[in-house]
Amino acid sequence: MRKFVLPFLCSLLFILFLVQCSEKIEPGTTTADGGPAVAVRVMDVRSGVQPIVYGAVGTVKARLAATVSSKLMGTIQAFNVKEGDAVKQGDLLVVIDDRQVAAQLAQAQAALAEAKRAEAGAVSARSAAAAGARRARLSYQRNRTMLEGGAITQEMFETVDAQNKQAQASLAQAEAMVEAARFRVKQAQAAVDAAGVAMKDARVLAPFDGRVTAKNADAGDLASPGMPLLALEREGGYRVDLVVPENYIQSVHLNEPVDVRISAIGEKAIKGTVKVIVPSADPNSRTFTVQVDIPTVPGLRSGMFARAPLTVGEQKTLRIPRPAVVQQGQLTGVYIVDADNTARFRLIRIGRTDDDQVEVISGIGDNTRLVVEPPAQLKNGSHVEFAK
Repeated sequence: MRKFVLPFLCSLLFILFLVQCSEKIEPGTTTADGGPAVAVRVMDVRSGVQPIVYGAVGTVKARLAATVSSKLMGTIQAFNVKEGDAVKQGDLLVVIDDRQVAAQLAQAQAALAEAKRAEAGAVSARSAAAAGARRARLSYQRNRTMLEGGAITQEMFETVDAQNKQAQASLAQAEAMVEAARFRVKQAQAAVDAAGVAMKDARVLAPFDGRVTAKNADAGDLASPGMPLLALEREGGYRVDLVVPENYIQSVHLNEPVDVRISAIGEKAIKGTVKVIVPSADPNSRTFTVQVDIPTVPGLRSGMFARAPLTVGEQKTLRIPRPAVVQQGQLTGVYIVDADNTARFRLIRIGRTDDDQVEVISGIGDNTRLVVEPPAQLKNGSHVEFAK
């Protein structure tokens, strides 16, 4: 009996399953709600070629900036400026203790005076040697004539000849001493000039008209050669240093116009121009620096954050008006109109969004009739009529 019960139960369950499946609603479109037609504006969707834009970021910098450093070692006696002060070219900024360089200057001046005295002595010795050489030369010539006439012996002439050679050698030695003395004078003069420059370096002057943006030391600190003291910027000229990945750098060109936005002073675009493309990349980030010159606007300061869209290519995209997009909870979609003038809610996937356009990645295609601004009463399956 059990042999027949089990197959019977299996057949009964299969029949019940078929009955339940036959009661399911077949796939299809939702029927119209039968209400009054809703007036809507529609458009035919068309894809087009759109630029590929990379949103570069960067920092505002002064076109001309300098770090004022010390050229000598000494105690800082005074700072005549502070951060934010405006300065003119040649203004005294920092005073460094010059006692050490003053001593070096005095020592160099003393050495120069001594070298000049030695030069004078060498010149006098050369004059005396020259006179002796002339006398010896004349005596040599007279005795040579006398030797040829037989008036003196060969031994006497040899003595005169030796005296002449000795006098000429003394003259050459005296001339060498003069040259050495003059060289020492030049050395001493160079030391005096160097000490004089060092004395001037104790007074640090502004290299150009600008404004102090940083103060890196205080009075009483020990300054050393190369030590930064102040940072200066020339006002009235700014640039933006944009960071661009290596994949996009070939798309950036000199003198290309760029719209720069600096949120700290407002979202209005500032018209800039690409002036410099640094030819080498940062080996750590693989990015290039692009310098964009921008005009001076009120409130602009170096160090501010800036954004600039750069066109790096083109692609075919489908874009629709932003008001056409409908949010239903977590779902994003649009209303399209089918051939029966019935509104259908269609889920879409969106991409980049700007002020008035939305990129559609998937969900609709070309030639779709799209409801531009869906009214609140529009529902899925509503009849529509086209507003003028």
